Amino acid sequence: MNSTRIVLDTNIIISALLFGGKPREILKLVISKRLIAITSPPLLAELLDVLAKKFSFPKKALKLVEAKLKKSFKIVYPIKIINVLHSPDDRVLEATVEGNCDYIITGEKELLELAIFQDMTIIDAYQFLNLF
Repeated sequence: MNSTRIVLDTNIIISALLFGGKPREILKLVISKRLIAITSPPLLAELLDVLAKKFSFPKKALKLVEAKLKKSFKIVYPIKIINVLHSPDDRVLEATVEGNCDYIITGEKELLELAIFQDMTIIDAYQFLNLF
């Protein structure tokens, strides 16, 4: 059991589900409880929204994804509002702070450019797996 706490950005979860590769390796580590993944209601809602609208996931598949994530991820309810990036990526930072995470794993350029936020490292899936 590892105590490394991470937030997987929506783009990483979508990549894991649809394309495999490094993001899927990380998701498997979460499901096998080797990593503690944190999410929040706004991040879950964003994921399900993108899967439905951009990738035409049927309702049944969305419910399955949601159930699996709720089982594998720890859900936090951020109370502190963060406006560093002035974009939806601030919700990622909020979940990371609330969940006391070590890493944000993302493919989002704006987040990656931050590199560190309040002692939390922001890296892509490849970099994370090289560290882990």
